[in-house]
Amino acid sequence: MTIATTPTPPLNTKSLLLDVSNTTLMVTPAQFDILCADNPDLRLELTRNRELIVMAPTGGETGKRNGSLFARVWNWNDLTNLGETFDSSTGYDFTAIDGGKLSPDVSWIEKSRLEGVNIVGFIPVVPDFVIELRSTTDRLSTVRAKMTEYQRLGVRLGLLVNPQDRKVEIYRLEQAIEVLESPLSISCEDVMPGFVLSLSRIW
Repeated sequence: MTIATTPTPPLNTKSLLLDVSNTTLMVTPAQFDILCADNPDLRLELTRNRELIVMAPTGGETGKRNGSLFARVWNWNDLTNLGETFDSSTGYDFTAIDGGKLSPDVSWIEKSRLEGVNIVGFIPVVPDFVIELRSTTDRLSTVRAKMTEYQRLGVRLGLLVNPQDRKVEIYRLEQAIEVLESPLSISCEDVMPGFVLSLSRIW
């Protein structure tokens, strides 16, 4: 007996990519939380205007630089015990103060401001200090907009580290932005006593 079979179509070996470069995806904070829970491997952020931001994984060079920045802040805090340091996987919830849900590359909060605060989920406290490291895939305008938003929300000191242009932009609360060319270190002592951030491994 002969059994008829349906020919198997040839496999398409080309990758199927979802292009959202010209699409703005709008979600509510509740929908954002569900997306984060259902997609734990993705780095997602929600802007003040409820726009969903999907961030690609960084390359090795950016990961190395970010690790160095986090380590320097963490080591200082480990010695002083003045607060808590958080890495790039940490989410903040600013929706109660007309903000979004963002994840700085490095952030720090003074200890007393975390008393009684539940930090199991997104942290509902504006950090005192943040660092954003521009990766090779980041548009400078996008990272600058994020830094301006941190400043608006009340972050006391923010650093935009831009290896591509060898610059650091310093965002202080209610002050003009300061731009430094290839600095080897930056004093953060007005917010974090005794802390000078070395950038020797960034350039």
